Amino acid sequence: MIYAHAMLRRLAILGAAAAALALPAAAQAGDASTTTAYLRADYALVRAGWANIHSSVSGYRGVLAGVRRSCPLAAHGSPQDPESTELSNEVIGAMVLAAGRPDLAAIRSYLGAVSGLRWSSASVTRAVSGYAAKLRRLYGLKAPDLCGDVSRWAGSGFHALPASTLSFDRVFYPNWVALGLVPGGLGRFESGAARTLAHNAEGLEYKLTNVEAEAVETWGDIMNALELNP
Repeated sequence: MIYAHAMLRRLAILGAAAAALALPAAAQAGDASTTTAYLRADYALVRAGWANIHSSVSGYRGVLAGVRRSCPLAAHGSPQDPESTELSNEVIGAMVLAAGRPDLAAIRSYLGAVSGLRWSSASVTRAVSGYAAKLRRLYGLKAPDLCGDVSRWAGSGFHALPASTLSFDRVFYPNWVALGLVPGGLGRFESGAARTLAHNAEGLEYKLTNVEAEAVETWGDIMNALELNP
């Protein structure tokens, strides 16, 4: 899969070269420098994420430890319905925020570095600004009171979710993004050095995604510890 991704990226770079030649020289130079600045910021973000990976894994596993310690079987006897799905999403959100805590300084640096970056391509500008906005909203969230919310749901006879769960999920789910983004249309603006940065960043993003996939097992353990159905 990663080889196919690399091949598609190379084809996109070659295919966009002719379009780039049609841009005024000043626009090409501006896009190239903006791209290099962006890729430096993106690479610094994912490099920090990889350097912090053991702390991040400990963070999301800490959510499981907290459930086992403070509210085991809190959802015992609960149904599997849209409300249980909302609480499952809250479990995921608690894990994501706990895993991201070691990366907060790097995330703030990234957001500061990419704020205001603009390209002659509106689609690339939208991709970067949209991603940054989601990252800002995601890590602006306060970690949910998972045990408290499940216990309040159980206290209602599993008939009424707490407002805190609904408000958390309303922000978390649509803004849940992984660390790092190299937009597909960026290739046309990359110099040789920038292309190396993009390649290195994508390699780290791939590794981080694989670790996120491994977190599914911990999510299942949390759900079982609560006796919560997704």
